[in-house]
Amino acid sequence: MKVMIIGGFLGSGKTTAIQRISRQLSDAGKRTAIIVNEIGEIGLDGDTLNIPGITTRELTSGCICCTLKISMQYTLQTLEEEFRPDIVIIEPTGIAFPGQIREEIEVMGLSELSFSPVVTLVDPGRFGTEAKEIPKFIETQVKEAEILGINKVDAAPAEIVMATEKMLAELNPEARVLKFSAKLGDEQFEDLLIHLALPGIEKPPQEKKNSIEISEVSAHSVLYTLKSGVHNPEEGRQSIEEILQSIRDRVKEINPDFIGHVKLSIKLPDSIIKGSVTSSGEAPQVEFIPRKNENLELRLLSAITKVPKVRLTGIVESSLEEKLRESGISFEKKEQQHGTLTKISEITKKEVRVE
Repeated sequence: MKVMIIGGFLGSGKTTAIQRISRQLSDAGKRTAIIVNEIGEIGLDGDTLNIPGITTRELTSGCICCTLKISMQYTLQTLEEEFRPDIVIIEPTGIAFPGQIREEIEVMGLSELSFSPVVTLVDPGRFGTEAKEIPKFIETQVKEAEILGINKVDAAPAEIVMATEKMLAELNPEARVLKFSAKLGDEQFEDLLIHLALPGIEKPPQEKKNSIEISEVSAHSVLYTLKSGVHNPEEGRQSIEEILQSIRDRVKEINPDFIGHVKLSIKLPDSIIKGSVTSSGEAPQVEFIPRKNENLELRLLSAITKVPKVRLTGIVESSLEEKLRESGISFEKKEQQHGTLTKISEITKKEVRVE
């Protein structure tokens, strides 16, 4: 079983890259499994990565490089016994340390285990291009990588991409730097697939770190079942943009230079609409994924730097509920409690009923 670890800070494009990589591996006849780790209580990317012929597992409410090590071991052992994958792709949280994840897996006693080079993806439009401007925990992600992928080059000015490449080479001169667009699947992205076929290099053990503490990231996620008032995809797109703009602007009042990731998905009968915003200066990005869905629901995951969790929770839930009321959408809000989702309330256009 070969393990591929595709890391990178929140919003660096890990899910898009893994989606494309896993499809190509599956098309090539490789039995492929994906482990998605979300810092919040509710998973969101598992639906996006739900690809026919590929097994996906979600681990939530923590980080697999520190607080969820036991869950990761159980998941890998179960996959090995029941699915027998040729390749397991791991998408850690955006604050995880990918090198630490590899170290933990190496001592789990899994049979015939090998690793691809550890990858850290970087969005060149997110940070300054000087090493001193990079948060410490992101610097650690860069230094632990064997491959540094500068992603989203289709959306960043060439001079920013070049400056980012220079900065990454200064922080980690031993890593191979690749530039590509996972969204477009360009020719440069194919180079990443070629390098992932090579064996990774074992590195000396490092001091264990708690990524959640070091990152100073607060997280909150929510799930709503949509009961009525949901209309067409275009209205869904507009609602997502307005919700994300509201959350972004209200978070900026607390931390004007926040970085992180707020991502939201709405399931409609024939599609999933996904939106995200990753910094105080970014406009919401929205995409449509054709897919049949039995249940109509809305999921949101937020993970933001230097915003108290109680403030983030209030901003997320009030922004969502205000917009849903304005749109005349009836819904049930559910909350994770001891591993189960329980109904909290049902809200209609003009009233709140607590059950």
